[in-house]
Amino acid sequence: MNAASRDPQVVVEVLSEALPYIQQFSGKTVVVKYGGNAMTEDHLIDSFARNIVLMKEVGINPVVVHGGGPQIGELLGKLNIESRFVNGMRVTDAETMDVVEMVLGGLVNKSIVNLINQCGGKAIGVTGKDGAQIRARQLHVEQQNPEHTASEIIDIGHVGDVEAISTDLIEMLAARDFIPVIAPIGVDGSGKSYNINADLVAGKVAEALAAEKLMLLTNVAGLMNDSGEVLTGLTTAQVDALIDNGTVHGGMLPKIRCALDAVKGGVQSAHIIDGRVPHAVLLEIFTNAGVGTLITAHPAEQPPAC
Repeated sequence: MNAASRDPQVVVEVLSEALPYIQQFSGKTVVVKYGGNAMTEDHLIDSFARNIVLMKEVGINPVVVHGGGPQIGELLGKLNIESRFVNGMRVTDAETMDVVEMVLGGLVNKSIVNLINQCGGKAIGVTGKDGAQIRARQLHVEQQNPEHTASEIIDIGHVGDVEAISTDLIEMLAARDFIPVIAPIGVDGSGKSYNINADLVAGKVAEALAAEKLMLLTNVAGLMNDSGEVLTGLTTAQVDALIDNGTVHGGMLPKIRCALDAVKGGVQSAHIIDGRVPHAVLLEIFTNAGVGTLITAHPAEQPPAC
């Protein structure tokens, strides 16, 4: 639909609905984890960049943390380097880590920065190594060995966990009206680099910044019950119960845990949103309906009417 065919009254109603949300969140920080279909389909890539720029223009401070697993896998394939996974995590030896840094810190990061800048924003790309923003430690994976009663610890190389987040660089960039775009690469005390799950980094960055919102873009509609209905407006206590009863399981479990930990760590709300929907970020922030699962510490309240 082009601009000329839109009903002006509908446009006015949309802007009017957004006004109280703009007023409520102006000056607040929103951390957005960018990945999945939203990063690979052209029309979604463009809408994401526009969403981030518009957020900045209305006074919100967006911070973008991105993934890049498919892009890493593609380059490894071209270089004839085998990709191996343990419990869904890429085994990352020194050679693979070089490729991870090239893709995340170079190709993907700079592409996102360029897209935001082309839409009129001022983005700057960094990795967690810049300014030692993300202090990492090696992550060891436990896996049950069918031949033994005890689980075994598997070393999967340069795969890390977050030990600490420094916000100095992020806050300096935001204060000067730049949009930080962060690649999830951390560093330990000896200078060794680690590839870290982007959802985890986004959640820890949101906690460290005491962000208003954490938004995790996914390739699903949100957290769903057994009937296929999207669950939203959940409190942390309700999410804990859904984990305990098995409603949250499989690939959604680590994502929900990231969101849950962030809210318990002081982030006002976390959102698991459908990145396959154009302008999903704006729809979740500025409309009553939203496009995913909202998690808060206490029952969510609507912004006051004008």
